[in-house]
Amino acid sequence: MLKPLASRPTWRNDTTLFWIIAVLVLGAGLGLRDPWPADEPRFTLVARHMIESGDWLFPHRGSELYSDKPPLFMWLQAIAYTVFGNWRIAFLLPSLLAALGTLWCVVDLGRRLWTRRVGIYAGYALLFALQFTWQAKKAQIDPLVVFWITLANYGLLRHVLQVSRSQGPNWPMWMLGWAAAALGTISKGVGFIALLMLIPAGIASLRGWDVKVHAGRAKFWLGPLAFVLAACVWLVPMLIAALGNSGPEYRAYIDDILIRQTAKRYGASWDHGQPVWYFLEVMATMWLPTVLVLPWAIPAWWRRLRRRDPRYLLPLAWWALVLVFFTLPNGKRDMYILPALPMMALALGPLLPGLIRRKGVRRLAFGFSAVLAVGLLAGGLAMLLGDPGFERRFVAERSLEDVSTALAASITALGFFCVGCLLWFGRARPIAAMLATLTGLWVCFGLALAPLLNDSSSARGLMTEVGRRIGPQAELGLVAWREQNLLMADRRVAEFGFKVDFDEQMQRGLAWQREAPATRWLLVQDVALAECIDSGKTQHLGNANRRGWTLVPGAAAVACR
Repeated sequence: MLKPLASRPTWRNDTTLFWIIAVLVLGAGLGLRDPWPADEPRFTLVARHMIESGDWLFPHRGSELYSDKPPLFMWLQAIAYTVFGNWRIAFLLPSLLAALGTLWCVVDLGRRLWTRRVGIYAGYALLFALQFTWQAKKAQIDPLVVFWITLANYGLLRHVLQVSRSQGPNWPMWMLGWAAAALGTISKGVGFIALLMLIPAGIASLRGWDVKVHAGRAKFWLGPLAFVLAACVWLVPMLIAALGNSGPEYRAYIDDILIRQTAKRYGASWDHGQPVWYFLEVMATMWLPTVLVLPWAIPAWWRRLRRRDPRYLLPLAWWALVLVFFTLPNGKRDMYILPALPMMALALGPLLPGLIRRKGVRRLAFGFSAVLAVGLLAGGLAMLLGDPGFERRFVAERSLEDVSTALAASITALGFFCVGCLLWFGRARPIAAMLATLTGLWVCFGLALAPLLNDSSSARGLMTEVGRRIGPQAELGLVAWREQNLLMADRRVAEFGFKVDFDEQMQRGLAWQREAPATRWLLVQDVALAECIDSGKTQHLGNANRRGWTLVPGAAAVACR
């Protein structure tokens, strides 16, 4: 017989509340926007091509093979579309589920290693770190990779720390850890970094800590075997199909995705150069507000390490190894360090009940919320009542004139909400005020701000206008196009390569248009317009995605023969 609600365990109510907040924060806005650049339209375009062509092994961006990333994430998007039949849901659903899965791993591991309360605190520390929430609300591969890496850590830690199974080795978890690392690797190359956990585990075991790798047992090799089998889910069929195809582009695909985009990209980065301290800056800013407790957490961690507690050693040592791994190459991007955040949150979980009672932590939490609330309110009122320079630039770059007032009103309303949270909870409950403020921020972004920005950010507004101007019977070609243009087009279009030089694309487009100049139009990014085009006969469409676009009818290109 069920107990009355009031008599049920407090942890059950706390757990339910946590998951309600997590779904609200991460899921708000699902289905209300289209894919935004830089990566979202590309992956959705690839997934759509898989469904339309039936070719799930070799991703395509338009007519070209896309070899920058393995296809696992795009498979999940295509499967989601097959189930729901709606790209606005399908393109974001894998990221949402991956983020919730990452949270579950952290919460459950905190519960198993310490208590249920610790698991929930660790979950909150992860959920409200800005970088985690921001990436979880985007259709990029990173949330999926973070899930696989965290799941791998989950399995490895349950094995080496001998969690459950009568405090002995947990071989199913050992295999899960290796298999998840492999799935992370075929999602985005770096998934194998989860296995760096074995370095501190092995050293700690040799030095007498309560860590058992069981490397001398035959079952140890079930882990590497699980890694190979999981990786082969994609690798073997792809290699067989590519090597059996006579086209040179498939051999080039193998070289690029297995060598250039992995080892060469790491050892000799060709973009995103950053200084050595770059990730320290990222963690100090993008991991707010969670990192605010570090001045108090670091001494506490040190005391527990001196007591030889491996539950702290392994997550913290792995975090340090990941930091070193991504710091060594010159190329760095902010999301590279994201996989380390769940383990940091896990190690913080046991400390947070005590830390949030400290005056310094509470003051920082209140100050963080106050800065956020005042900044939003001041910015919103300035946009609503004045004409600040930052608004003019933002509106002009993205052609947001039609929604600028609604955008300003939404930001102002959000600012008032955040100020209200501070007044309601006051200095007595600054942590609650901070969590309520951040919840309001993410819900408002998903339900109000993102839909207002969507037409410009996704290129839906641009491509709808293109379709209206040229009429339903006209043919459209794209020159110097971006993925969102092809994705949002209302008809089948001609494209002349993506990686092809803009001048060459322009010449190919003009040749295509000359075959039927009365009915064929070119949508051209302004920087690629040929000098021979008569600008008096073109139609400039303004900016979208911070790029200028022009419609070129056949009559405007007569001099280009």
